[in-house]
Amino acid sequence: MKSTKRESLVFPSDNVLTHMLNQAMSREIMYTFLTCQRALSRRFLGPMAGCCFLAMILVASMASAQTAGDDKPKGDSSPNSGNPAAQAADATPNAAANPVKVGQLVDVSIPITSQSAAALVDRLKAIADSTASGQRTTVVLRFRGDDGGTEDAAESDETVFEDALRVARALTSTELRQVRVVAWVDGVVAGHTVLPILASDLLLVSPGAELVNASQGERADLTTITIVYEKIAAQRGLFPAAVVQSLVDPSIELARVSKAGGQQSFAAGSELQQLRQSGELVSEDIYSTAGVPLRLSSKQLRDARIAASVVQSADQAAERLDLAKLESSDVNQASGEAVGVLLEVTGSIATSRTRRWQSNLDSTLGKQDINTWMISIDSIGGNLDDSATLASWFATPPQPLRSVVGYVRGEARGDSALIAIACKPLLMKPDSRLGGPGAETISPDAVLRYDELIEQVASATNRPAALIRGLLDPELVVYRYEHVRTGRIRYATEDDLVSGVEDPEAERAKWQQGPRVELADGLTAAEAVSLGLADGESESLEAASRKAGLAATPPPVADRGLVRLVERLGRNQTLSFLLLFVGFAALSAEANAPGLSVPGFIALVCFGLFFWIKFLSGTAEWLELVALVLGLTCIAIELFVVPGFGVFGIGGLALTVLGVVLMSQTFVVPQSVYQLNLFSRGVWLALGGAAGMAGGFVAMRFLLPHVPILNGLVMEAPDELAISEAEKLGDFSYLLGQHGHATTPLRPAGKARFGDEIVPVISDGTSAPVGAPVRVLSVQATKVVVEIVES
Repeated sequence: MKSTKRESLVFPSDNVLTHMLNQAMSREIMYTFLTCQRALSRRFLGPMAGCCFLAMILVASMASAQTAGDDKPKGDSSPNSGNPAAQAADATPNAAANPVKVGQLVDVSIPITSQSAAALVDRLKAIADSTASGQRTTVVLRFRGDDGGTEDAAESDETVFEDALRVARALTSTELRQVRVVAWVDGVVAGHTVLPILASDLLLVSPGAELVNASQGERADLTTITIVYEKIAAQRGLFPAAVVQSLVDPSIELARVSKAGGQQSFAAGSELQQLRQSGELVSEDIYSTAGVPLRLSSKQLRDARIAASVVQSADQAAERLDLAKLESSDVNQASGEAVGVLLEVTGSIATSRTRRWQSNLDSTLGKQDINTWMISIDSIGGNLDDSATLASWFATPPQPLRSVVGYVRGEARGDSALIAIACKPLLMKPDSRLGGPGAETISPDAVLRYDELIEQVASATNRPAALIRGLLDPELVVYRYEHVRTGRIRYATEDDLVSGVEDPEAERAKWQQGPRVELADGLTAAEAVSLGLADGESESLEAASRKAGLAATPPPVADRGLVRLVERLGRNQTLSFLLLFVGFAALSAEANAPGLSVPGFIALVCFGLFFWIKFLSGTAEWLELVALVLGLTCIAIELFVVPGFGVFGIGGLALTVLGVVLMSQTFVVPQSVYQLNLFSRGVWLALGGAAGMAGGFVAMRFLLPHVPILNGLVMEAPDELAISEAEKLGDFSYLLGQHGHATTPLRPAGKARFGDEIVPVISDGTSAPVGAPVRVLSVQATKVVVEIVES
């Protein structure tokens, strides 16, 4: 079908009037007026009468515009002109005069149970009661069925007919006359869940949507059920009676037929047979044969004008319904007490840690009283694949969970921002940060690879998908757009704005481009809330828990307390530095006094604790461990095997520093300013720890010898003068003139005692018995001459 641009329309009889219309009216109004003029000119009044008719309308319009323009200042006198951030805040200056339309988006749980049916009806009545008199609120009921479109895709639907009927009766009742109910089929919907869809005012479908066999699993008589279905459908007139019959009864054949007069309609069962026999049919398109359950695809529903439009997201649904936005409304928000558990996502995102978190959370699903997960986030990211796994899980929480609450208490950088955004609601500490450079550099190709997941998260949490991509990819340029007619705000790239539309120029004309949204450095809490990526601010985890409906801060999820303690200690840079410093100092002490064992044991414990802390923090793997062990081994070889400072010493020190640096980060080569800061911090940590080796040498040399308890660990060097004297030949000159007594007979040689010392002596020529008193006359080296002293 050839599309005609409305801008190219020409007024055939008066070009001046066309110019005035272009200046005074929008493209939409001009198109309507020109169409009216053509009709009037050709069919009724003639060219001049048509021009007069339009001229009167134009004068009235210009007068109205002039009256409105008198109240406006000429030129751009806004105090925020030239300030993109302020312009974004003042995007709708006439919002008070022309309030934007906002709808409600409610997810219908499948299968519909008695409890969920009651909660849904109560929620719809509450919306109706809060609607002002004379107005209608649009409520979109999203039916999220199974994906895939296989024949067994919806076999798990066990909706009971009575529960579905309760919802359908409520939708068609007078109590909800102020509610415009729109059914949005997103996936394969089967069984009696189809009945509330028939009771809706309007139908939207996703590309993969299907309606399958409304009586699936029903064992009761279908006659009564068919009558109820036909009555509900007739009140809305959305589904033809023949389609309703085939949806309920698989034995009825359904076809879309064309008659001789060009009329097209649906015919089923006996009516179809009569048309075939009468020969009135020109053609027929079989939708289902007798005995085969009917499957209505999104294309068939749209071609038959049963579905109003095909949409892929909540934003598209809002646009099709002329709404500024759809606000998510949780049916189960007020039903029952929220009971939850707390998971702390801290430090780096690593595969081993992600698996442990998943295992711990999965163990709570078997507990019937747990219906809420509280996720506390303070992470620098580290692995987009693991973050995407958690985000997909949190965006669509499994039963019996009703919500996954997120709280950013520090930062959610890099890929960890995806985890935070997947939580609904998401609360942030006022000084926290969402997004920005993280531990892993994310390429545009990696973001493109997870585009489908990002759309899923955006749809589940009702957040702008373009902003999510922009937080992950700093090179992506995202703008703020405002719909000219509805005032709806949309965040998108220039390509996203016209993606999937038949007329890109016409689509661009509907939107007014605003300032670029800066996402490269992340967002503060206030900025994230204003952009719709977060749902509020909270000063503490306890306050966030209460805002989420919890009585108090939930207990930690089943996990080892020791692991949490070590992870908490691992974020303390001072402790890491002390472990390295003490380890190297103890290694130095062992090198100074080999064989003591105590310093060596202390060094081994310090290095082991350092690696364990980093391993549990997600920054240490086998590569880092091998580098550290090889480095310490080379240093030991240099100290104990081949002393000196050669290849083993230099290589060992380099390997040790490399291992410590890699244990402090998840990347190898820094590729951003943030990663460069982490890298420099790791280098200083390694060098500071290695300085402990020099400190160990100094301590062993100058300090420990003077410490009473520890001086036994050090072998003190002997006095140099004492060594010199001890190595000399015997010298008894100090005995000259001393008195002693003979210990052996002197004939003339013998021995004598002088004090406590016994030395060999020679008498002056006389003999002396044992005990005779003697005196040293002279000393020549080792020759001591004595004389006998008379009593």
